[in-house]
Amino acid sequence: MADTFVTANNNNKRGHENGVAEGKDAKKLHKFSNGNDHHNVDPAAALADVRHEFGEHGGVNMSIESSATYTVMEPDHLRQIFVGERGPHTDSFVYSRHYNPTVLNLSRKLAALEGTEAAYGTASGMSAIASVLLQLLNCGGHLVASYTLYGGTHSLIKHFLARTCNISATFVDISDLEAVENAIVEGKTKALYFESIANPSLKVSNIPELARIGHKKGVTVVVDNTFSPMVISPARLGADVVIHSLTKFISGGGDIIAGAVCGSKSFVNSLMDLQQGGIMLLGPTLNAKVAFEISERIPHLGIRMKEHSRRALEYATRLKKLGIKVRYPGLEDHPQHELLKSISNKEYGFGGILCIDVGSAAKANQMMNYLQNYSQFGLMAVSLGYYETLMSCSGSSTSSELNEEEQKRAGITPGLVRISVGYVGTLEQKWSQLEKAIVKFNLENEKKEN
Repeated sequence: MADTFVTANNNNKRGHENGVAEGKDAKKLHKFSNGNDHHNVDPAAALADVRHEFGEHGGVNMSIESSATYTVMEPDHLRQIFVGERGPHTDSFVYSRHYNPTVLNLSRKLAALEGTEAAYGTASGMSAIASVLLQLLNCGGHLVASYTLYGGTHSLIKHFLARTCNISATFVDISDLEAVENAIVEGKTKALYFESIANPSLKVSNIPELARIGHKKGVTVVVDNTFSPMVISPARLGADVVIHSLTKFISGGGDIIAGAVCGSKSFVNSLMDLQQGGIMLLGPTLNAKVAFEISERIPHLGIRMKEHSRRALEYATRLKKLGIKVRYPGLEDHPQHELLKSISNKEYGFGGILCIDVGSAAKANQMMNYLQNYSQFGLMAVSLGYYETLMSCSGSSTSSELNEEEQKRAGITPGLVRISVGYVGTLEQKWSQLEKAIVKFNLENEKKEN
């Protein structure tokens, strides 16, 4: 894939060109390579290059533009907006389902974070996924997707899109590059879809090779990077579209539902097109107040991700020494450990999610009960990226949409507990709580066996 050049127009009040929120807002041209020198770009540095947006009265924080509709100064301006002669690029707005200034400010940061030309926020991660796939695939279309996906995404692709749009999908082992290539039907397949780090198996995708295969076959490569913001930059590795559930690590507070699409200016503009745009017409509008909240949290995302990753690696290492069956891509025995080292942004570790396998759903529930109610290590809850540790048994919760055979194929065992490692308290304090629960778990199960 060719190098992507991200430009910004500082003479424009809001820094948008052709309606999209651009990833860089600086006077010089920045080159983001999708080749082997991707490590030269630190996501935190890219974020710092985005122009700081001040409040209406000079406040250090930007103002919230919460209007649903906008006035125009001349009657003919409405016509000009609807035919594309005016828009955010001329500081002209019409309706917040189309473009909102506060959401555009957030989107510019997201584009910088991922190294894409443009981005736009949506009301949820699932709405971002649905809008992208519906934009790329016509009725009767075909996509290739990973076996291992978040349960809601799997259901969207396998059931909803198949039922409503006659869109078919071929699910593959994303680590089998030959199988991926063979599944793509040239002229029919329009998208290759996978997660950078799979939910919940923690299988790492070889993004550069998958992008190479996808582009050779003429398909759009779409990557869900929800598990690994800052850690992996899929667009810098060759992906065309990067999707996030902002609800998770990027928000970090467990109090917001939001999503994002990051990609080329032409693709994001197509999503916002008045007559053909998937986001514009389906209407998953991100609330301006929510966009403001997320914008204020992004500056410390890098610090948070480093601590999530640091603790996850430490816990995984210690759990392994205790004889617990643990999955974590930061461990040297993880099948894609070296791959992740080769494609990750070095300062941000291996991610904040680890899994333990205790053998059965009953034991998984027992373990989680001890971790929450006996030792106070974490909370039994779905979602991830929170400052508290969250844990769930994936097979009976966030992956329950997959049947037994599909779960087995995706590497989801009945006793798999997904743990999103938080950073409250000291590391040693939280480790003692984790160890305390494991000791009780082992003692109780030894008694049962005897």
